Amino acid sequence: MEKLKEELTDFLSDRLYQIVLSSPRKKDGAFKIKIRPVMVKGEVNFQETTAKGSQVFHKNYDKSEMVSAILSYMEQDFKQLEGESMDETFHVLVSKKGNMMIKRKKRKDTGQILAPDMSHNRSKNYILKEDVPIPFLMDLGVQTQEGKIVRSRYDKFRQINRFLEFVEDILPTLKRKEQIHIVDFGCGKSYLTFAMYYYLHEQKGLDVCISGLDLKADVIKKCSYLAEKYGYDNLQFYQGDISSFERTDKVDMVVTLHACDTATDFAIKKAIDWNAEVIFTVPCCQHEVNSQIESQLLAPVLKYGVLKERISALITDGIRAGLLEEAGYDTQVLEFIDMEHTPKNILIRAVKRQKKRKENGENEILRMTEALGVKTTLQKLL
Repeated sequence: MEKLKEELTDFLSDRLYQIVLSSPRKKDGAFKIKIRPVMVKGEVNFQETTAKGSQVFHKNYDKSEMVSAILSYMEQDFKQLEGESMDETFHVLVSKKGNMMIKRKKRKDTGQILAPDMSHNRSKNYILKEDVPIPFLMDLGVQTQEGKIVRSRYDKFRQINRFLEFVEDILPTLKRKEQIHIVDFGCGKSYLTFAMYYYLHEQKGLDVCISGLDLKADVIKKCSYLAEKYGYDNLQFYQGDISSFERTDKVDMVVTLHACDTATDFAIKKAIDWNAEVIFTVPCCQHEVNSQIESQLLAPVLKYGVLKERISALITDGIRAGLLEEAGYDTQVLEFIDMEHTPKNILIRAVKRQKKRKENGENEILRMTEALGVKTTLQKLL
């Protein structure tokens, strides 16, 4: 803990964006803690936001108090810490045996990013505010005309805001662009597509151009009508298949949420070919590995259909995350929404690290897939 104390004391400053503590050790405790700098009476403090169940708690600390609190949390309550500042990233992992790995990495773009928002009264619940009427949320049945959230659609409202939090985290990367080009593959009813445009263009004042793609003609027709109705000139919708989409060759961010089975792989391949700065994907219906996987070692588990399905889905997404790492992306596998709402709650977030694919003499992914008797579409595409 002394090493972590030393590193945290150095890392915590007014240049911090945020620190997130996750992977809780206890099922009945807090499942996440976020920490960010705030200005209180002219002094830099640190605000702790603790999520426990459906409740959120806030508390401010000075620097030494915050260091002590984090040390206590990492010793007793959490196994993972991820921090980001204007200068570097900071990662801590605690193994099952209690061994701690600490990793700090300098950013290469420190002269081009924005300073943290240190306002003390920054909205602490949702990016899209409750009781503030938003046209697309009303038309999509999430809000009433008075701006109240429809009770049966509250989970959707939370999901939209959760996704926008992930987008907010990577804004320093996107803000370097004169115009931000985004493609949303498998956009469906486009709750999140409209939310991205509203947040980035209407709230943040950024120059964005977003294209939504889906196979269903009626869905595209309705979304196009709504975009025109709101005056969202740079939000277009197209009918078509991900693998054959060729309407642009310059994309900064690719989003694919719940694209079924291997459609996710084609979306990732497109993103890599475009050299996209950011990739968000929430995979769905990962059948491919399930139909191939064979392992004598795992046979006692794989004989149960439900367990085989879940293991196959996790292996599929682990392969995708690993291949994105090899393609030059810093990749995270995150919880999108609570498991109580849907078991398909994994979000893969990848941010471009380097232009050329990292060469790896010993391909761990290949060794694993050969051992399991599988080969995924993304492996073939790459």
